[in-house]
Amino acid sequence: MVMADRNAYLAEMEVVCWRRRGSSVAAEHAAGSAMGSSPNQAGTAAGVSWEKLQREVASCTRCALHDSRRNTVFGSGSTDADWFFVGEAPGREEDRQGIPFVGRAGQLLSAMLFSLGLSHEEVYIANVLKCRPPDNRDPQGVEVNNCESFLHRQVAHIGPRIIVALGRFAAQALLQQDVAISQLRGKVHQYNIDQLPLVVTYHPAYLLRSPTAKAKSWQDLMLARSAIE
Repeated sequence: MVMADRNAYLAEMEVVCWRRRGSSVAAEHAAGSAMGSSPNQAGTAAGVSWEKLQREVASCTRCALHDSRRNTVFGSGSTDADWFFVGEAPGREEDRQGIPFVGRAGQLLSAMLFSLGLSHEEVYIANVLKCRPPDNRDPQGVEVNNCESFLHRQVAHIGPRIIVALGRFAAQALLQQDVAISQLRGKVHQYNIDQLPLVVTYHPAYLLRSPTAKAKSWQDLMLARSAIE
């Protein structure tokens, strides 16, 4: 990665440049990939299982959200990813394109990834809900419960080293805790029976509305990074 480009993304996040002493960002990322990546042990069977899950999501009618959706939004990125980012629910553009995190929030998420030396192609990104709630309202409990198994199966298939919950709804759904995001940030949680490290930070859409929180979000990303080093 070109350092000038990375600094530009860090400027977007409104944080100072961070790098390890005596190492380039590209070298760090290459080393991290070498240590964290492994071949997909399940091979063809895993591919079939993943395709089956995609079909299940695409044809889901478990709740009324399927009546108003244009597309389900399954997720995007690498199925061998070390980092798994989880958002809340698709918005209007996501519903139209069938891809998570497009538009301004997606651009800021790209900045967050790039500041870590990562790209969309090297992580996996999904939402708790696979269908857009009408008028971008908050997810309802029954909707979260209906989609919960899809997300758990995605995480189990990919087997990431770290999960980053983007926003309150994602954090509460993953951790099964109905508490404020301020109480969930700043610590490394354990996800599910696999005890995967999970870190909570703000949703990019919130950061667009409250840019002063970007520095705190950067601290969260550094916490996530340290949890798997």
